[in-house]
Amino acid sequence: MFRYRQLLADNKYKRKMYNNGILSSDSKKILNSIPELISKTFPIPGKFRSALPSDIAELSRLLTNNRGERSLSYLSRPNFLSAYLYYFLPWNLFRLCRLLPSLDIQLSAGKRITDLGSGPLTFVSALWISRPDLRSVPLEFNCVDRVKPVLKAGKDFFSVLSAEANVWKINFGESSRPSDMVCAVNMFNEQYDRISHNNSEELKMMAANAANLMSRKAGKDACILTVEPGVPQSGRFISFLRSAFLELGHQPASPCTHNESCPFSQGDRRQSKKWCHFAFESIDAPKELQRLSIAAKLPKDRLVLSYLLTKTGKERNEAAERDIRVISDAFPLPGGKFGRYGCSAQGLVLLSGNKNRIEELKSLSVFSPVTAADGKRDEKSGALILELE
Repeated sequence: MFRYRQLLADNKYKRKMYNNGILSSDSKKILNSIPELISKTFPIPGKFRSALPSDIAELSRLLTNNRGERSLSYLSRPNFLSAYLYYFLPWNLFRLCRLLPSLDIQLSAGKRITDLGSGPLTFVSALWISRPDLRSVPLEFNCVDRVKPVLKAGKDFFSVLSAEANVWKINFGESSRPSDMVCAVNMFNEQYDRISHNNSEELKMMAANAANLMSRKAGKDACILTVEPGVPQSGRFISFLRSAFLELGHQPASPCTHNESCPFSQGDRRQSKKWCHFAFESIDAPKELQRLSIAAKLPKDRLVLSYLLTKTGKERNEAAERDIRVISDAFPLPGGKFGRYGCSAQGLVLLSGNKNRIEELKSLSVFSPVTAADGKRDEKSGALILELE
């Protein structure tokens, strides 16, 4: 009944995306070497190495349940900086490298990128790893972070990662010139996590401020990328951010396949526990990283994120607006079927079919139905049901 395209890439503007969102063998090899590179770049004396798992656990606690106990300069502490570099940096690189190749990010020689909340240059490193086609392209990065030691650590790591044989220029601090790309990775969650989940107005206001901040730094025909943890509050923030960008004239390029209202901002109480996020298995993460995670009692079986890529000066192809983006894991349905949620111009969609067919539709993939749905909706979620044969 339905023909679909197994694309891990966006096809909004009918462009061929880089490598269809699949990491090259070279990129995979580099990712697997990250723990070793970190150990070489930031060696920890043996007498302090045994404390690393507990430092990771304590930093995780401060970043999640006990944010109020964390100072603004928490990463200036050597033990927390080491914990961040050994645990959070590689996991964030692994997560970003699963996303970036699927995005239509076109950067040519001389383009400028502003990276807000850079941390240890996570975005710069992830782009270098996942986009080998850009490694020889002269680019200028303006990296901004309030903690200087973490920026320096990031530059040291990137020098080792790229073997200092690259043509990318790394600056610390903002530039007065408009950028061709603006990105913010894990920057805003420290702010909106302090907002009550029932306070939609404050979250909406914060999203509007964030959109204005990034838009002011973006030049003509620029793209803006925001990546946040894939938790419910992040999904709500991203939904409000999308609306704010639309008001500023920035079109949602990904993950959205349309410019219609976000299905997660329409106030349907049946959808209140759902949010736009994408999950990737972590089974192929470096073994050394997995062992460290287990030692810190923070094992990861999957990586989850919410994100938004917007562009200016682009008209969306009407045919592409019929596409559906897969936005959830597979889950069982009554009658022995399985389902995944999808996002479309018609709103939230429940994709239903046999287990094999549903598992073929990976999170983040896009497909195009040949025929329209018959109008039936799922009682639990209110989503339009599409039966996949």
